[in-house]
Amino acid sequence: MANVVVVGAQWGDEGKGKIVDWLCEQADVVVRFQGGHNAGHTLVIDGTTYKLSLLPSGVVRPGKLAVIGNGVVVDPWHLVQEIDSLRGQGVEISPETLKLADNATLILPLHRELDHFRETANAGLKIGTTKRGIGPAYEDKVGRRAIRVVDLGNEAVLKTKIERLLAHHNALRRGLGIEEVDGEALLAELVALAPKVLPYVERVWSLLDDVRRSGKRILFEGAQGALLDVDHGTYPFVTSSNIVAAQAATGSGMGPKALGTVLGIAKAYTTRVGEGPFPTELTDEIGELLGSRGREFGVVTGRKRRCGWFDAVLVRQTVKTCGIDGIALTKLDVLDGFEQLKVCTAYRLDGEVIDHLPACQAAQARVEPIYEEIEGWRETTAGARSWASLPAQAVKYVRRIEELIGAQVTVLSTSPERNDTILVRNPFED
Repeated sequence: MANVVVVGAQWGDEGKGKIVDWLCEQADVVVRFQGGHNAGHTLVIDGTTYKLSLLPSGVVRPGKLAVIGNGVVVDPWHLVQEIDSLRGQGVEISPETLKLADNATLILPLHRELDHFRETANAGLKIGTTKRGIGPAYEDKVGRRAIRVVDLGNEAVLKTKIERLLAHHNALRRGLGIEEVDGEALLAELVALAPKVLPYVERVWSLLDDVRRSGKRILFEGAQGALLDVDHGTYPFVTSSNIVAAQAATGSGMGPKALGTVLGIAKAYTTRVGEGPFPTELTDEIGELLGSRGREFGVVTGRKRRCGWFDAVLVRQTVKTCGIDGIALTKLDVLDGFEQLKVCTAYRLDGEVIDHLPACQAAQARVEPIYEEIEGWRETTAGARSWASLPAQAVKYVRRIEELIGAQVTVLSTSPERNDTILVRNPFED
């Protein structure tokens, strides 16, 4: 049976939560493979809204196994809080329905403090992070000084690892003028929290191999979007992990042959939260209208999203870097009523027409979008569940996007409700 990897094809906030929830009906296991609780997935199920940031979207569906892979950095306090919050909404979560990789890296309070200090300091580059400690935790991971989930089960090992970690962090904090961390107090906090986390711990790489061999379907759920990938995104205005589809293998402990179909998620326009280049950004009344219609505020931070026209250059690029087989296009209904729409088909850089976003930070800031105008439609697309229900011009808009990005729109979402979805091709049957 085919497995499916879901990745954001823009800067995140593309509506992955709904699409993943919609695909969950056919999946047996849902796996988060990168990022942390900086993700923001909103699910609307039978009129009830669930907001997730760390747990896989499948956790709200009965009978599904939710897995947090080794590629995720985990704030254990937030994990416990999110579990309790969902239980308060009537969602059943237990060690039988949720598994946490034993080799995942922990986010600690010192990571959050360092992240916040960097983002609010007057000096230095402002990235626009969520200030949740994601970046500093990944730094410690690659620096080989991180504390991992499995360490919670051995107090002696935990004590030694905290001492090693603070040898680095307290020296850094002294240099920044931040109060040093009390190692004994941190140890006591983690020891007290451990019993709430350890029941969910599992050798995820082994579990998923067993699942695959048994013929069950696995859905890999990405966070953020490929344009925030630390290698392939708008560096340095990116997150601290790899987001492209290949990370689904690395971040879960599975081989690349197990991944299967790659489904990219893209909005019918473009949004971005935080700092960094945005060639098609609209700072006029049209941008404001897109934001208000699309309710463009971050799930995690509440920050207002920057809005602009659909950028086919960027999505075409992520189709290639992620190996995307098909696109799920979301929020088409937000474009209802526009007389004219624009789509960016290329850039102009210093007088030259180019068909890609350059890697150079300075060049990214200078590119100018080249637009193609497309006639809009006055009828509504909201809630449409078949192609026949769509205005002819809306269909033409979708078809033109397909041509420009080099990928078929295989799923079309017309509202936040999971059933307001038009299926062209089932990713699990590719």
